[in-house]
Amino acid sequence: MDKTALVTGSSRGIGNAITQALLNANFHVIGTSRSSIDPFNNPRYQHISVNLGNEAEVVQKLKTVIFQKNGPEVIINNAGIFEESSFTSEDQDWINNYNKHIQVNLLSPSLTSKWAIESWLINQTNGVLINISSRAGSRGDTQEYAAYAATKGALNAFTKSIARSYGKNGITAYTISPGFVRTDMAINSMEVYGEDYLTKDLALNEITPPEDIAELCLLLASGKLKHATGQNFHVNSGSYLI
Repeated sequence: MDKTALVTGSSRGIGNAITQALLNANFHVIGTSRSSIDPFNNPRYQHISVNLGNEAEVVQKLKTVIFQKNGPEVIINNAGIFEESSFTSEDQDWINNYNKHIQVNLLSPSLTSKWAIESWLINQTNGVLINISSRAGSRGDTQEYAAYAATKGALNAFTKSIARSYGKNGITAYTISPGFVRTDMAINSMEVYGEDYLTKDLALNEITPPEDIAELCLLLASGKLKHATGQNFHVNSGSYLI
């Protein structure tokens, strides 16, 4: 498929699986991570090192890429942070944690979405926006991860607003909300709590593999589900059902 996609957080976990699936389907992929190391040895892959927690760096490194000639027709905002801050922590520490989540999990994907929409409108492109959210954005999370849940919930509403506003311009927008996915983050949690802790609420007997998220992304990126625009797809091994 001769399309170009921008995938944030492409070097590991879900983003890595999404990028690999797109490359296997002959997409050209622009991937980002904080690392300067190119995680793929593929001529259709371009790597950009960017800190999504730094607004000025996001503007400097990603805006031009999105507006360039033959820029990405697909934007997949995957990168995010999941950091603990208890309600009993010091106020300033809690505020700092909240602001960090807002910058990485909400403002950065909102900016890339805004730029993509502007570019697609100018070029009359049938663009596809996919924002990777979380089960926590719909059901909430434990109190120490309230900032994470709040920013993911806001991302859900933001994406629906795009779908409602720009569908008649040929632009579709979706969220995908994973539960626990077998990535480094989940493995670290398993080491602390044990795998039984993470699987006890699942309808299946295993944590979701990142390839499941990647396959759904590929289907949405292909443009074959345009009438599902605005939907939030839950992929969580049956741990949260709506």
